[in-house]
Amino acid sequence: MTRVAAIDCGTNSIRLLVADAHPDTGELVDLDRRMTIVRLGQGVDRTGRLAPEALERTFAACREYAAVIEKHGAERIRFVATSASRDAENRDEFVRGVVDILGVEPEVITGDQEAEFSFAGATKELPGQDSYLVVDIGGGSTEFVVGEDRVRAARSVDIGCVRLTERHLVRDGAVSDPYDPADIEAVRADIEAALDLAEKTVPLREPRTLVGLAGSVTTVAGVALGLSGYDSAAIHHSRISYERVKEITDHLLTATHDERAAIPVMHEGRVDVIGAGSLVLLAIMERTGAREVVVSEHDILDGIVWQAAEDVAREAAKDAPERD
Repeated sequence: MTRVAAIDCGTNSIRLLVADAHPDTGELVDLDRRMTIVRLGQGVDRTGRLAPEALERTFAACREYAAVIEKHGAERIRFVATSASRDAENRDEFVRGVVDILGVEPEVITGDQEAEFSFAGATKELPGQDSYLVVDIGGGSTEFVVGEDRVRAARSVDIGCVRLTERHLVRDGAVSDPYDPADIEAVRADIEAALDLAEKTVPLREPRTLVGLAGSVTTVAGVALGLSGYDSAAIHHSRISYERVKEITDHLLTATHDERAAIPVMHEGRVDVIGAGSLVLLAIMERTGAREVVVSEHDILDGIVWQAAEDVAREAAKDAPERD
């Protein structure tokens, strides 16, 4: 057993998983799993820089997570940073802050690395004989991964819910309320262009099972299930039909800010960006012909934990004295 802490810092949220990993049995036991909306990617698409207030929100979450990690006594911490910190000119400021708080340097991974972590986390519990298209709809980018027991093709494209919202759904410094239909069409055009790009390297229509990850997907699932509050156990491995995804997306795109905020499973940090996020999911289902999406609460965090645990095991085996 190896106790590992994994942190995934994306464009919209920062998440922590502290877990006991059992590489021999394939069992992962959660000790603490949490998420904080920090909007690290605020304005990055426009300015190319991480905003001071976004950095401070992120560092505040890191300080909270450091206390949790210390409480559980994790053997290894692995901090992975994704889309926003890849794109920012001042990412060194972000790196220094994380090192000061957590004592580890964030790994600013590529989109392809992000895709591999997501695939490992999402499919480890699913039947190995199936073929999967795993889609991780983040704040700044979406990862597409096709594989069976291992990754066969992967591609990351810049269509995240925050990026698309800031690019098309903001008027006079604020998100339109409700969204403007012409702006929604501009979002859809960007999504379709990105799907064309992804399909050049990833056979999106080939796999039999679509697996959806991250907050936009899990929020749509929570709405579809009629939950009175966010319930991770109910959402994990739920199956949501194309018809239900379309119905929910149509509602989210025409609702006002207050109507979206009143949805029981809606996190306050997703109210403005859920329209774009749900539209990405719907467009993927339309492009691939998927009749349903399997929703996974296990994603890049779980993949990071498994990788860290395997690293610890390899290091222990290397350092162990040889027996006669």
